[in-house]
Amino acid sequence: MPHPVPIRVLVAKPGLDGHDRGAKIIARALRDAGMEVIYTGLRQTPEMIVSAALQEDVDCIGLSILSGAHNAILPRITTLLRAAHAEDILLVLGGTIPEEDIPALKANGVSAIFGPGTPLETTITYIREHIKPRTLTL
Repeated sequence: MPHPVPIRVLVAKPGLDGHDRGAKIIARALRDAGMEVIYTGLRQTPEMIVSAALQEDVDCIGLSILSGAHNAILPRITTLLRAAHAEDILLVLGGTIPEEDIPALKANGVSAIFGPGTPLETTITYIREHIKPRTLTL
């Protein structure tokens, strides 16, 4: 009989940004909401993030970017996900992202962007409503 399995989310800080307070807060909130969270830590390359996401069989990748490098990092991550046939992994972004950059990021595979001050429950609900459901057959 199929049983629902917890949503698995990889939270990562790509690039040289050394500020991880927000990533740790969202990771804790997702965990408290019943999700399994893998936090990769600071200074992750796109290759490291995608590799970890594939190894951990995650449903969602949540990136926190405050450095302004989102236009360089996100296209590389989405290219790597497509190459691995893993486009079904929900990709969300948090951080300080200029409004004018949002359309290109979404066109390139980012499902949602959560700016500073977004309520934690908004992010949790979005992930729950947009991941592809999985079940565990016993």
